[in-house]
Amino acid sequence: MSKKHLTAAALVLPLAIMLGACAGTAADGASDGPVRIGVVGAGDPYWETYVDAAAAEGIEVELVDFSEYTQPNPALTAGELDLNQFQHIVYLATYNVASDEDLVPIGSTAIYPLGLYSSKYDSVEDIPAGETVAVSNDESNQARGLLVLQSAGLIELKDGGSIFSTVADVLPESKVKVQALDAALTATSLPDVAAAIINNDFVADAGLSFADAIAQDDPSDPNALPYVNIFAARAEDADDETYLKLVEIYQDTVAVQDGVQAASGDTAVLLKTPTADLLTSLQDVEADIRAQQ
Repeated sequence: MSKKHLTAAALVLPLAIMLGACAGTAADGASDGPVRIGVVGAGDPYWETYVDAAAAEGIEVELVDFSEYTQPNPALTAGELDLNQFQHIVYLATYNVASDEDLVPIGSTAIYPLGLYSSKYDSVEDIPAGETVAVSNDESNQARGLLVLQSAGLIELKDGGSIFSTVADVLPESKVKVQALDAALTATSLPDVAAAIINNDFVADAGLSFADAIAQDDPSDPNALPYVNIFAARAEDADDETYLKLVEIYQDTVAVQDGVQAASGDTAVLLKTPTADLLTSLQDVEADIRAQQ
């Protein structure tokens, strides 16, 4: 939820096609036209490399670029896309439960550490008590951001926190106050807050580098599996050979993988997680979400 993550930032049109320009439906299948993949940040150079690598394998890909995380899943469900690649498992699980849908992961891409940034303070320790820190307002990334703040010693969460924590779970005795903002606005909020959790997709747009983070989570933790970024498809297309080949091209093309690393500021942990493990994680998170309702 890659990043978005959570996978990259700028809205650049030459590589992308806007959703309204799509002719036909993705439900017609890849054989009826190019495979339409929804992304957030098609301007990252590795996407052009990926499209070229797919073409070399005889698969035409069109990228549909979105500026908000809330858009690619409904477009995939509606058949306006064949696949999307922008989110982690927790984000997908949240969408599936809320919308009563059954989108599924068909391959992993990478996991990205989520960072805390500040234009006023050089370290977490420098942030004074009572200051305000911003986090994303979408449920899955908000919980992850809050856990980063707790690990950094800035807040305490009710019952120790979980992937379902919200701003309402920040205990009064916490060092700082927390404000939830749209993910695209956390970066632009830096002049007005002490620090902000900024999703990877928006770091570069804020004129920051990943090395500027004053705190971040640990993507190598086994408990981080729900935050692995994925290619998602409709359930009936989970075994589509063309779509699985596109996952393979992403994972095995060195130039693509190098580009992903470059776009992440060398923070991405590139993965080939077994699809069965991704599905199990999705089912577990969905069950946990339903139990919370």
